[in-house]
Amino acid sequence: MSKSELNMADNPDALNSKLFELATAAMNRAYVPYSRFPVGAAIEAHSGEIYAGCNVENAAYPEGTCAEAGAIAAMVMGGDTQIKHIYVMGKGDLLVTPCGGCRQKIREFSRADTEIHICDEKGVRKTLTMEALLPFSFGPDNLV
Repeated sequence: MSKSELNMADNPDALNSKLFELATAAMNRAYVPYSRFPVGAAIEAHSGEIYAGCNVENAAYPEGTCAEAGAIAAMVMGGDTQIKHIYVMGKGDLLVTPCGGCRQKIREFSRADTEIHICDEKGVRKTLTMEALLPFSFGPDNLV
């Protein structure tokens, strides 16, 4: 879904609200029968397209997927490869930040100034840049 389809190209507050809503909806659809810890993610790609994902657990625990990985997979399937913003939504008193593996996955498709918004059901609790979330990271530019 694009920003123009959402009629939000000139309204960043409406876009942020929509990304927050999509992350919430994704969290509410998570498949978490084992941990009972739902997480949702929503991405705005640099193209303006919007993607979402939720965590999906599996009885063979290492075979589950994180919400961020699901949203990134949807983004790549949609033809995009650059994250502009990502909203990560989870419940709890502590910040629900991306796990180490997801930080690296986000890094693959980000720039140092890409914004990662850490949310709970009430709103954005903290916004970090990719550089702050994963300092001194290894990425595609290291392989050039």
